[in-house]
Amino acid sequence: MSFNHRRYTGAAAAVCGAALAVGAGLAQPAVAQSPGVVFYTGAHQTGAATSVDLTSTECHNLAAPSASALNYAAVDVDVFFNADCRTGAPGTDGDLGFALGSLHTADFPYRAVSYRVRPIG
Repeated sequence: MSFNHRRYTGAAAAVCGAALAVGAGLAQPAVAQSPGVVFYTGAHQTGAATSVDLTSTECHNLAAPSASALNYAAVDVDVFFNADCRTGAPGTDGDLGFALGSLHTADFPYRAVSYRVRPIG
């Protein structure tokens, strides 16, 4: 009985090559779609998401109050519980704020309503 090694070896190589191509194709979007800094309306990074413009270091008011955030960027973000980056507990003046460090997640003690990206350097 004759056995054709080349035919099976070629087929195995084609299958392995296709699997590697599919695997590489699946890995790419995860890197390309890294979240940067994202605020979430729900706790534990759930609910509606709002992405942050990392190039702007000005104060930004959030469209919806946020209960949590993910910082998957190389910047720190100051988070405020009052509009216009005013420190204090909601509706009061004071020194309360929240620093969301690079490569961290957070659930806030109050709903975040504004933020400022800290300049790098």
